[in-house]
Amino acid sequence: MQTQTESPPQLTLPPQGGGWRETFFSFLGTLMFGAMLVALSIYTVPNLITDWQVRGVAEPVAEGRVTDGSCSSRLMLNICDATLSIMTKSGRVTRDVNYIFADVHSGDYSVAVLADPAHPELATTDMGLNMLWNRTITLLVGGGILLALTVAPIIALFRRMRARREAAAA
Repeated sequence: MQTQTESPPQLTLPPQGGGWRETFFSFLGTLMFGAMLVALSIYTVPNLITDWQVRGVAEPVAEGRVTDGSCSSRLMLNICDATLSIMTKSGRVTRDVNYIFADVHSGDYSVAVLADPAHPELATTDMGLNMLWNRTITLLVGGGILLALTVAPIIALFRRMRARREAAAA
């Protein structure tokens, strides 16, 4: 009986790929989730920072009003927008605030306008200060998810391109 010393032929698979479609959807995903991350940063982070600044010294404002406000809820995520108006010695000051937080709540939210007496232009609401940690954690988790969804398609695209080059070189 004779043994065969030849190795079996190597089987190689062609690289998986959709060509331009993969590239298009990778860039589309990056653009879409990147835009959401930018919007989150522009509309939520400044209000969160100022609320952290005034959290210990904010007091109710007698002449403070919510001139326009609304909240919407998606599952457990609440998004609230409001325009606050305060009468100061130098005139009326208005400020738009935006809050995103996780909460299981049914019904309306009632808010009181608060401000730092030394900086009335940094007006906020009692709800904003009561939900400060909740808003911070929601921002960090949501921002982290959006960042991952922004970067992941580009990383996957580069890995596929490298796999194609390696397969073509073999």
